[in-house]
Amino acid sequence: MNVTLSPSRLSGSIQAIASKSVAQRLLLCAALSDRPTEIVCESLSGDIEATARSLKQLGSDIHYDRRGGVFHVNPIIPGSGPCMPDVGESGATLRFLLPVICALGSKAHITMHGRLPERPLSPLWEELEHHGCRLVRRPDGSIDTEGQLRGGDFRIDANVSSQFISGLLFALPLLEEESRIRLSGPVESEGYILLTIRALERFGIAVIRDGDCLRLAQGNTAAYLSPGRIRVEGDWSCGALWEVADMLQGSAADGLICTGLDEASAQGDRAVQWLKKEIAGGNAVIDAHNVPDLVPVLSVLAAVSPGTTVFTHANRLRLKESDRIRSVTGMLRALGGSVEETADGLVVRGQETLRGGYVDSCGDHRIAMSAAIASLVCRDKVVLTGAEAVEKSYPSFWRDFEKLGEQIRLETT
Repeated sequence: MNVTLSPSRLSGSIQAIASKSVAQRLLLCAALSDRPTEIVCESLSGDIEATARSLKQLGSDIHYDRRGGVFHVNPIIPGSGPCMPDVGESGATLRFLLPVICALGSKAHITMHGRLPERPLSPLWEELEHHGCRLVRRPDGSIDTEGQLRGGDFRIDANVSSQFISGLLFALPLLEEESRIRLSGPVESEGYILLTIRALERFGIAVIRDGDCLRLAQGNTAAYLSPGRIRVEGDWSCGALWEVADMLQGSAADGLICTGLDEASAQGDRAVQWLKKEIAGGNAVIDAHNVPDLVPVLSVLAAVSPGTTVFTHANRLRLKESDRIRSVTGMLRALGGSVEETADGLVVRGQETLRGGYVDSCGDHRIAMSAAIASLVCRDKVVLTGAEAVEKSYPSFWRDFEKLGEQIRLETT
C-alpha cells in the first residue's frame, strides 16, 4: 500500500494505544497463572496478536472481546500435546516463548516470518540446550523443540538482547529446581527487563537482583497468581511519534497532545520527553543503548534541528525488521536530509526543512511512521511505499494521523 502525504499541520488530542511490550508480558503471565485473567487492552497490533495466537497453540484458551477491548485468558492446560506456534515477525514472542515452551516440556514446531529467522538466538539457544532441551533449526528457519528444561544457573551475555533475560525470567517459576540468571557484560535495554519484573510482580512473583544475578524471591516455590483483572498501559514507543510531531511543529501549531501515557512507566521510551529537548537544543549526542526504537523518529527531529546530532550504541538496529540504521539513512536522504551511517549509529546534520520525496518503508513499521512524521517538515509531498508495515505495532496509525488533520491519500497496490 502506498500513502501520499502533503505538507500540513496536526493538532488535537490522541489517545495512546496499548503498549504491545506490556500486553505481551501480561498475556504470557496470565496464560501461566492459576486461574482465568481479564486483561483490558483497548487496541491490538500484529505483535500482540502473535503472542495471543502462540499461547493458544500452547493450550491457553484466549478470547478477545473487541467491543469491550478485553482479553479473556484461561491458563494453559498441562500436557496438551505438540504445538505449532506461529510467532510472525515478533522477536519478543519468540524469545519469551522459547524458554517457556522448554520449561513446560512441550514439543513444538515454531514458525516465523520476515527477517526474524536471521535475528540472533545465541546465547539463549546454547543455555537451553545445556539445561536439557534439544533445539533444531530447519532449512526454512523454523525451530523444533523437545525435552524438559532443568533449572540451575543460566549464564547470559546481557548485551545481545534483553528479551533473552525476560524469557528466562518467565520460565523460572515453572522449574522444579531453584535457579538463577547470571549476567555478563553491559545490559541492553534494561528498561524492558524492568517491564518484565513488574509484570511478574503483578502476578505474585518477586524478582531479586543481587549484582549480576537475578533470582526469584520465592525460589522454587514461586507460582503465577492471577490478579483477576488488569489493564495494559499506554505505549511510549508509539506515543513518541506524537511527542516529536508536536515539537517539530513548534509554537506555530495549535498543539498536539497524546493522552494515556504514564510518566512513571518502566518503558524506556518515555525518555523521549527529555531526549527531544536535547536534540532540539542542537549538537546532541544520543546514546541509543536503552532506547533503540526511538532512533528513527528522533532522527527526523535531528534532521531539522541546529547543528549535528550523533546517535551511538545503536548497532542492534541492524537486526530489526530492517537494517534500521541503513533504512533510517535511506529515509532521510530520500527526503533531502544530510545523514551518514557509522558502525554503531548515525550522524545527522540539521537543516531548516526537508525537501520531501519517495520513501520505501523497507517493510519496517517504525520507518513508515517516522516518514509520516517527517512529512510535517517537508516542503513537498512525501510518497511512502509499504505503508501497511504499521500493522505490526500501530494498526490505527493512518486513521489517527488523518484524524489529527493530515490530508492523506491511500493507494492499495
